[in-house]
Amino acid sequence: MLQALTALNVVPRHATRADFLDSAGSVIDQGLVLYFPAPHSYTGEDIIELQGHGGPVVLNLLLQRCLQLGARIAEPGEFTKRAFLNDKLDLAQAESVADLIDAATTQAARCALRSLQGDFSRQIDAMVEELTDLRMLVEATLDFPEEDVEFLDRGNVRGRLETIRGQVAQIIAASQQGRLLREGIHVVLTGHPNVGKSSLLNALAGAERAIVTEIPGTTRDAIRETINLDGVPLHVIDTAGLREPHDPVEKIGIERTWETIGAADLVLWVSDVMRAETSVADTEHAIRLPAGVPRLHALNKIDIAGTQPYRRTVGGVIEVGLSAKSGAGLDLLRSAMLNAMGWGGTNEGVYMARQRHLEALNLAASHIAQAAKKSAEIELFAEELRLAQHALGAITGEVTADDLLGRIFSSFCIGK
Repeated sequence: MLQALTALNVVPRHATRADFLDSAGSVIDQGLVLYFPAPHSYTGEDIIELQGHGGPVVLNLLLQRCLQLGARIAEPGEFTKRAFLNDKLDLAQAESVADLIDAATTQAARCALRSLQGDFSRQIDAMVEELTDLRMLVEATLDFPEEDVEFLDRGNVRGRLETIRGQVAQIIAASQQGRLLREGIHVVLTGHPNVGKSSLLNALAGAERAIVTEIPGTTRDAIRETINLDGVPLHVIDTAGLREPHDPVEKIGIERTWETIGAADLVLWVSDVMRAETSVADTEHAIRLPAGVPRLHALNKIDIAGTQPYRRTVGGVIEVGLSAKSGAGLDLLRSAMLNAMGWGGTNEGVYMARQRHLEALNLAASHIAQAAKKSAEIELFAEELRLAQHALGAITGEVTADDLLGRIFSSFCIGK
């Protein structure tokens, strides 16, 4: 194929200038050819890379010529999938390729790069190795049941299990931080009409994204803006004010507000500090807010009240006094939002984890906890260790179903 395209014999891992030829021998484009023979390539297979001058017309001609010579369009994520199947990357590293491409902030990109370089995988592999050693000790006692307790004591099996338990807990915490970097935080601004929700969105975004008027009910549909807050993507959603609707359109907007609130990571109730009836503590709407979702209370318009910005906790809910108009107190609100979601303020040691990673880690933690409870029942103890090892192995692809691979790599961009 390469001979037909360039009429050249290229040297491996060297850039060679070449004419790219069509079927009649005419030049389509001039560019560079790089040949990476197996196994020293990204996928572990023979790879040819063509670098042309660009432009959709010329590149399409070159692509059609390659297809004519027997190539085909790569499927989404196919190159990285091949790298995984050929043991060039483990599954967690392969997923970090997509995370690196999709990273919305510098911190997210750095975390994804650390995972691509294997930091996360090495932590998982170390725990899998330790669990393997424990299983060897435990299962060896099954042949000598009368000596099992003494044998386990000599091997410090219970102490080593507690060490692994602590390591899993640390990685879960670091992975939850990484999930915030990867997915961001969905913050819903809600409250009564005309309390300054849209003004607050504009202040946080640093731009006039939402229409602001003195007329209650101006916002009819959700307005979304993504901002970078200390490296964490913050997806702020301004919603229609909650009140008895005055027309069918406003009614639909309020219904959508409740739907949006139900999917929030963080609910930010905005009230007018000059209007007590808008406080979340004094409204029937408070009982409809989803349980278990972190909540903050922003008391807006302190500039009119003549008070200074503040942050306090009332009834277990953090309140921040601020002015969306002047910007006073916005820094207090920003830090309160990050704190409410458990952000630690640094990406060092943070892993760009996906939901499946967290599920596997929590499953492993559950089995390790069960193993600790059943250490006197050797057969059950051994089984819980096996299940914990299996859960951790799924993260790096040591044990992975084919349908899971299909879902993972189908989310990649074409080819990569």
